[in-house]
Amino acid sequence: MKRVTIQDIADALGVSRNTVSKAINNSDGLADATREKILQKAVEMGYKQFSYVAALAGNTATPPPAVEESPAPGGEIALFTTSIFNQSNHFAASMMDRFQRELSQLGYILSIHLVDRDNLARRTLPATFDREKCSGILCIEMFDWAYDEMVCALGLPVLFVDGPHKRYGNSLPADQLYMENALGITKLVNEMLRKGRRRIGFIGDYEHCQSFFERYSAFRCAMLLAGAPVEERFCLRVNRREEVEDALRALTELPDLFICANDFIAVDVMQALNKMGKSVPGDVLISGFDDAPESRIVTPPLTTVHIHTQSMAYSAVHLLLTRIQEPALDYRVTYTETELISRESTRI
Repeated sequence: MKRVTIQDIADALGVSRNTVSKAINNSDGLADATREKILQKAVEMGYKQFSYVAALAGNTATPPPAVEESPAPGGEIALFTTSIFNQSNHFAASMMDRFQRELSQLGYILSIHLVDRDNLARRTLPATFDREKCSGILCIEMFDWAYDEMVCALGLPVLFVDGPHKRYGNSLPADQLYMENALGITKLVNEMLRKGRRRIGFIGDYEHCQSFFERYSAFRCAMLLAGAPVEERFCLRVNRREEVEDALRALTELPDLFICANDFIAVDVMQALNKMGKSVPGDVLISGFDDAPESRIVTPPLTTVHIHTQSMAYSAVHLLLTRIQEPALDYRVTYTETELISRESTRI
């Protein structure tokens, strides 16, 4: 069977290959109606990871039928989160929009449950959660190991999007979905080293979550393999804005480049440096991760790593629903592609 390509979808719709690529990668510059039409055609034609959405509905060649025509098993998917992410800037916001729409087509509904500090401390479930109605649980921004183990022990299908760090070699008994965290940072480090920028630091607490740990590990591994020393004073285990500013002011000099664990930390770093009378990229180069909207409007625009949130959404649907259908499957750890986006903050 011929593998469906982006060009095949473009030809079928009479649009450009670039337009299809933008829709699939959730890039800016497309009308919602155009994006929706392209994604639906991708499902119809069986493009890559989108093909299983139709398959789950029992047809690999046509879009999933409406629920009223061919009812899916249905039920409620519970979203557990410690943070109601801002709809405009958290990578999970656009991912969840697509995830919810795909669930709806398959006869499921999504309910959102905030896990607060008291729940974490007492290891109790949110008061809004009804286990009897729940078919599966999706966990986002859930980085407390003990609490996550408690959720896994409920006997329900569970999927973590990111999760607590695995620094000591432990892994949760559940399916896990991550964005690819290493390649973009590895590429950036090597580009900087080729340009003679050898003093590179990292800002972010690598024990905050697994993605931060993988990004930090990628930075150190790239430096090690290139034979470039890591100056520990430039590795700052801070996440919060006030901590970032204090840590920067404590330095007697700056590195050539700070790689930040995500865009929000990077923006805080840029603001703190500005208060200190330092410029980006004049005095120090800065990069982030996530490609949040802020990364494009901050001055200077931020070099970052783009997360393909639509791919993550489809992967999340696949992982969770196949776990519901086949509870005895081995646990799976899945990564979706990311892409280094070079902007003015690193002068690449």
